Amino acid sequence: MGDRIVDGRRRSDNELLDTALRDFYGAADEMHLNEGLVSMLSYPERRVDVSVPVELEDGTVKVFKGYRVQHSTALGPSKGGIRYATDVTGAECEGLAMLMTWKCSLGGIPYGGGKGGICCDPTNMTLREKERMSRTYGARIAPIIGRWSDVPAPDMYTGGQEMVWIMDTICKMLGHFEPAMLTGKPIDYWGARGRTEATGRGVATCGFELMKKKNLDPKNLKVSVHGFGNVGSYTALFLKQAGATVVAISDTTGTYYNPKGINIEKAFEYMERDPGKRGRKLEGFEKEGCEKLDVNEALFVDCDMLFPCALQGVINEATASKVKAKYILEGANGPTTPEGEEILVDAGKIVVPDFLANAGGVIGSYFEWAQNLQGFPWTEDDYNKRLVALMTENFGKVWEYAQDKKTTMRRSAYIAAIKRVSDIVALRGVYL
Repeated sequence: MGDRIVDGRRRSDNELLDTALRDFYGAADEMHLNEGLVSMLSYPERRVDVSVPVELEDGTVKVFKGYRVQHSTALGPSKGGIRYATDVTGAECEGLAMLMTWKCSLGGIPYGGGKGGICCDPTNMTLREKERMSRTYGARIAPIIGRWSDVPAPDMYTGGQEMVWIMDTICKMLGHFEPAMLTGKPIDYWGARGRTEATGRGVATCGFELMKKKNLDPKNLKVSVHGFGNVGSYTALFLKQAGATVVAISDTTGTYYNPKGINIEKAFEYMERDPGKRGRKLEGFEKEGCEKLDVNEALFVDCDMLFPCALQGVINEATASKVKAKYILEGANGPTTPEGEEILVDAGKIVVPDFLANAGGVIGSYFEWAQNLQGFPWTEDDYNKRLVALMTENFGKVWEYAQDKKTTMRRSAYIAAIKRVSDIVALRGVYL
């Protein structure tokens, strides 16, 4: 995989990075953005590739590939998650870091975009192996992260435990405690009350705002949630609590479908059973009155609103025509390809883009960072009220621009986000 130049513009063989670049260029052209700024913002400021040697339980040593990308620090420290997965690449991290730049800009918070990860299979590693890997990775990226430079957070297959390992390692290297260098920490260790639910709460808030704009009552709506991890599970819970009928949920074991509605509280309880043995999976949940379907069928069931909260690229040229929902709100990063979205838009569907819909996570991380810098914790109620207020305001901005210009919400969101970053980059000059 690699880069190439097409008509003077950067393109990538990595689908996610290429999608991010194409969306960026489309919005930049509509804005008539200065070509120098376009070139600058199409590349990350910094990308660090590291080797991560880990001593395994059998005494052998395996070296994993690790990455940390800082796309932009124009607005403030770069911000973005650390993921552990078998398909993590530097190019993928570049694409995700770029999306984080736009997400933070659109969210109105003082961050740029970053992303990182390790190419590994965490599901086949012991706790001690993951600790050794996390600590070594933290030591290798320590020179470029910190509370005023780059503030990582959890992502796919990482959580509070991994953040503690990384932070503890770097603090020992620094010789002092620095809790604001990472977010997504456990509540009892400088974390923030409300952070666990923040991304799902933000996705659901965008759903509720769209309902208001379209004069829809949640009690009359059927929704499907593709992916029942942290984001999808809380999205489903908040929608159900508002009266919506959640007809499908899914994880890697399959889609669980009930047209009369799924008991989401029961699904939460089911996920908690023997988590060490079962890996927090829904496998067997069909016993709770559901029909088990193929993994991606949650995308195609009969419903009013679809929340893709799992993987990137699942709504594409081959699958988009099978989506029955009229409203699609992206909880995952990049679940819809440009070709897929074109099919959806041509069919009269509305797509709320990822870096608007799932921005609750990074906004919530910003709240944790602010509390860490102050050394003063907020109440959970205060946290949630501020989060919902910001998400509501951001949705309103994007919706109004899209309606006024008769364009898609993604294009509207991109233009708003890019303008804030490009204005500051132009103000600061080339030598950033």
